[in-house]
Amino acid sequence: MRTGQESAVHGGREQNPQDRGPGSRGPEGGEAVIVRAPTEARNPDTYDIDLLPALDVLRRINAADATVAAAVGAVLPELARAVELGVAALERGASIHYFGAGTSGRIAAQDAAELPPTYGVPADWVVAHHAGGGEALARAVEGIEDDWESGRIDAAGVAPGSLAVGLAASGRTPYVGGALEAARERSAGTVLISANPDAPLAAVADVHVGVSTGAEVIAGSTRMKAGTAQKLLLNAFSTAVMVRVGRTYSNLMVGVDASNGKLRGRVVTILVEATGSEEQACAEALTAAGGDTRVALVSLLAGVDATTAARALEKGRGRVRTALTELGLPGQEAPEP
Repeated sequence: MRTGQESAVHGGREQNPQDRGPGSRGPEGGEAVIVRAPTEARNPDTYDIDLLPALDVLRRINAADATVAAAVGAVLPELARAVELGVAALERGASIHYFGAGTSGRIAAQDAAELPPTYGVPADWVVAHHAGGGEALARAVEGIEDDWESGRIDAAGVAPGSLAVGLAASGRTPYVGGALEAARERSAGTVLISANPDAPLAAVADVHVGVSTGAEVIAGSTRMKAGTAQKLLLNAFSTAVMVRVGRTYSNLMVGVDASNGKLRGRVVTILVEATGSEEQACAEALTAAGGDTRVALVSLLAGVDATTAARALEKGRGRVRTALTELGLPGQEAPEP
């Protein structure tokens, strides 16, 4: 996808910008696409970085990294809108899909992989799609990110009502653009997370989270500040979604099922923290609940048996606080998604 932030150079001459549009597979026959996004600019603070000793190189990198959290903080309102779209998708029985290439795709894959063991959610709640598939996760596959049609193909399984989240540091990656375009055609919500406030792909996103991380320490090395920002944003996004759909109680993970001895010990500790009960009482409640942390928690807090606790949780769509309110415990109200 050629945009106003790109031009093509072929045979040593710069061509007029053109939008090749959907189906494009990137540069043809030696053509070079020059991207003029903020992530490609040179950082004036590091012009002399190759003349510095190791400690000073690290200080320059650290100083640049220290700016990322503030840049992420500036786009939290947009991220909150994305969170609510994610919550709505899960509440209607649909899924969240991540799409990315290179560093962006690897960050997405890591985030999605860690949610089931952390929150006890099905693996199909959040699904990561990496340009080039599994092979490209471990080893760079050149050119695949420039394939618009590949993104459309990978998004073919996105169901109506789902949410597609595209990650592209430059905000113009054709693979991500194709995926978001196809997802929108399938009546899914779309979010773009980029390090370019003026990202061309914002046009195919319902929400654009465009964090301004600026020029990298090494020009164009978006695994640095842009990658750090994307990890912060995606971790915050998925964590906030899990909190809003009731996979926590207070700041404790309560979606984990005690499927082995180690997890059983962790869950007993969580139940002790949440209820103030003795370890033995928590262990017995967990056994009665069949290893379901939330059932055991509601049972202990409300003083009811596991069957009653499970019914209250079902009525409360799995939310512990809603189930406790259902059982007559005051002060458990939480904002609805």
